[in-house]
Amino acid sequence: MANEPVDDLTLPEAAPTGLAPETTAILAGRTRNGAALAPTIVPSSTFVVPTVDEGRRMATSTTADVFYSRYGNPTVNDFADAVAELEGAEAARAFASGMGAIAAVVLGLCSSGDHVVAQRQLYGGTQLLLQGACPRFGIDVTFVDGTDAGAWSDAVRPGRTMLLLAETPANPRLDLVDLEALGRIPGPMKVVDSTFGTPLGQRPLDFGIDLSLHSATKAIGGHNDVTLGVVAGSRELLDWIWGFAVLQGANASPFDAAGGLRGLRTLGVRLRRQTDTALRLGRLLEADDRVAEVRHPGLASHPQHDLAARQMRLTGGLLTFDLVGGLAAGSRFVESTRICRLATSLGGPETLVTHPASTTHVGLLPDELEQAGIGAGTIRMSVGLEDPDDVARDVLAALDAIDAR
Repeated sequence: MANEPVDDLTLPEAAPTGLAPETTAILAGRTRNGAALAPTIVPSSTFVVPTVDEGRRMATSTTADVFYSRYGNPTVNDFADAVAELEGAEAARAFASGMGAIAAVVLGLCSSGDHVVAQRQLYGGTQLLLQGACPRFGIDVTFVDGTDAGAWSDAVRPGRTMLLLAETPANPRLDLVDLEALGRIPGPMKVVDSTFGTPLGQRPLDFGIDLSLHSATKAIGGHNDVTLGVVAGSRELLDWIWGFAVLQGANASPFDAAGGLRGLRTLGVRLRRQTDTALRLGRLLEADDRVAEVRHPGLASHPQHDLAARQMRLTGGLLTFDLVGGLAAGSRFVESTRICRLATSLGGPETLVTHPASTTHVGLLPDELEQAGIGAGTIRMSVGLEDPDDVARDVLAALDAIDAR
């Protein structure tokens, strides 16, 4: 009879191969869901262990999810599995934040005496971790220009360099790292923070990168209501990171993981809409003489536009521009928008504007800001899902407010 419940309905444990990434994003991460279409939230922090032997097995297993939720949780592991599938990875681990994921990778893989090469164009929190915390643990860090493919290999110290840490597109000026060139460097492990790219915009592992990392708080979660990080790569590396992560304790909440799964299922349509709107706004800003420079990988004016075309499927909803007039213009602009909100996150349904020099990168010294290309008039915009015409009018009105001051 129509509409009768079906008790024995089962769903595939993994998405079939050969599907578009947007389809995989909807089908993945359902192994522990049974017949439920929505993510099943398992809030329990601990689980009944049937026998001593089974408890010992789960306590030493990197894949147990019904033992203790710091080790693993069914909802959290579903989210991690979905990201791994989208990234083309063997495994993934979810964390309580993007910084939790970065800290686990750096401190979990590196020891005193090791050397890390990272780019200068980085999220401020990552840079502070590398230049502040790492030296305290005896980990040496060298910063290079991430856009210079040769600078990465030149900075490697054979026998000492453990990690190459890249971020592409980079926060906030959307500089790109040549993933293929980075992946060819022999020796150190290669890690890419792909937060701005998302798993639907690019797949670093396809280029020989060992680990792909995301602040899933951003576009993956997609609704500004979760705090998550995730790392994907080989089972061997993830097992090693898992051991440190259990001690670190920055495990993801099952509620946030469910939000991450929900976000993945709409990421495709959101990212395409945000990319289209960002390109439209970018062209509008390029034509305005109150704007000195506009950065978006999809614009022909981006200095690495050809590289973006080679390694990115979608160039995303992030847009960065420099206002003529410096700090006064930048402050006036972000305080004058009405549809665009002044907030520091990205990837959600609301268009957000950020003044990096006073927020995301406020901990950097003036010369470090200059090296990162961040000026007093630099604005980062995370394009949302509003009508593009409304956002365009809001941006133009905020530019007019600068003139009216």
